[in-house]
Amino acid sequence: MKLIKTILTASIAASVLVPAAQANNDGYIPALSFVAGLLNQGIFPTSDAYTTNDDIIVEANDGVDLAANVFVPNDLSEPAPAIIFVNSWALNEYEYLTQAGELAEKGYIVFSYSTRGFGTSEGMINTAGPKDIDDFSRVIDYLIENYNVDPERIGSAGVSYGSGISLIGAAHDPRIKAVSAMSAWGSLADSLYGNQTPRLVWGELLTLSGNLLGNLDPIVEQHWSNIKNQNLSEIPAVMEWAGVRSPSNYVDELNTNGTAVYIAKAYGDNLFQPNSLMSMFEQLTGPKHIDLVSGTHASADLLPPVIGAEALPWTSTYQWFDHHLKGDNTPIASAKPITMKVKFEDQYDSFDHFPIEDSSTETFYLHPRSAFDDGDMESYPYWSFFGRDNTINAWAGTLFSTQIPLLSQILEQLEVPILASIPAASDIRSIHWKSSWLSEEMQIRGNPSVSLQIQPKHDEIQLVAYLYDMNALGVGKLITHGAITLPDTNSGEKISVDFDLVTTAYDVPAGHRLVLAVDTKDPQYQSPTGVDYFVDFEYSSNKQSTLKVPTL
Repeated sequence: MKLIKTILTASIAASVLVPAAQANNDGYIPALSFVAGLLNQGIFPTSDAYTTNDDIIVEANDGVDLAANVFVPNDLSEPAPAIIFVNSWALNEYEYLTQAGELAEKGYIVFSYSTRGFGTSEGMINTAGPKDIDDFSRVIDYLIENYNVDPERIGSAGVSYGSGISLIGAAHDPRIKAVSAMSAWGSLADSLYGNQTPRLVWGELLTLSGNLLGNLDPIVEQHWSNIKNQNLSEIPAVMEWAGVRSPSNYVDELNTNGTAVYIAKAYGDNLFQPNSLMSMFEQLTGPKHIDLVSGTHASADLLPPVIGAEALPWTSTYQWFDHHLKGDNTPIASAKPITMKVKFEDQYDSFDHFPIEDSSTETFYLHPRSAFDDGDMESYPYWSFFGRDNTINAWAGTLFSTQIPLLSQILEQLEVPILASIPAASDIRSIHWKSSWLSEEMQIRGNPSVSLQIQPKHDEIQLVAYLYDMNALGVGKLITHGAITLPDTNSGEKISVDFDLVTTAYDVPAGHRLVLAVDTKDPQYQSPTGVDYFVDFEYSSNKQSTLKVPTL
């Protein structure tokens, strides 16, 4: 098992190392430190401004030992503000050494620990459950008891797993005054099984890495198996387990505590898609800010610091803590609560609320395709004396796709879009509808939504919707997508299927067309069946299929 862990961590390391990795003035190389951390070896930055200690054990209330390290500024003349770092899934106390050194130079005491079951900490992975939250409060106790910490100026930060524990921990413990939650989730139930659609790639990665790099509780694999295999009788138990681990269920506590919450989220995070997090964010009444950027899960938070590059989530994190824990007047203090990077543009838009107050909803009505014409999206409803239908088959995927999981979304972070030839896509296995050529730029901000009138020809089906920006050559650039699964429907019954696409910010140029495409498979998601089924798309005057797009 140790050999397998070494091979896996070396593979992860190879995926993040690049030739451009830079050494700091003291010879410290962030990429090398990160890779060593994957192997539970700490390579610490050094500075005359602080002292480090890597031999810390925090005993949890149930006797489990948690491994930790600390950075303490030298010559503290008064109690200092403190930051607690909580590791990402499959990582450990050495994940944030670069950031810990930078914060210590700014006067923070910085304490990082490995959550139970990860790194060299004892115990079994609790998946942001009650034991993890109890451990979090115990770490706060230890920090206050052993270091010259101002108990009124403690913050917590983490990426992914660490973000969820930070949010739920702050809800349970008012001693946390400010949180930075990067690649966070709102509802864990929606993240794993939103629209009854299992997130196949990420679910497999989480269970694999949890087993190889941690001490995974068997209940996690059991719950994932029930989700993946659509064991519907077991889903309520999974949802109950996930609910306890959902920050969105602790909004009232965060509001009561007045916790200052910073969140960073990537549009292409197909593990924790932004939608439920945006709903949670809007319910927060205390100080709050969210940055929405391109990329996939954790890529915008972890990759840039590893190669010595700047990253908006970390810049905002430092400003957030400097303002809320030190009282500094930083730029984020006066910024609007929501910042959205426009995909593939060097542009950031700011807003006060979500959904955006100044946006309007543009409704497109879907009209059927014919033997000589693709389906159309019109501003007026479909009308006919007689109903029509179009049929697609589910035996394979199509050119409409989110493409290579993880990689394609990381490339979006590097401004490389996901493309598809719209005319070349199969009319047998998919359907698409095109708008007229746009006379002016369309600025999409928010969650597009679809309502489809269908007749499934099997009792288990899946639909994946893709929204494209198509140019004059028929090349579509993926704007966003969404999926829904019906694991227990009635074959032959005509039904309406309504679902949101993933939150996005995108400008469709004038002279382009908006395209909505639908098929039945995508590499991101687990299909409910291997049966070669059909789906009819129904058109009638009294039941309209629509696409609704939030625009500025």
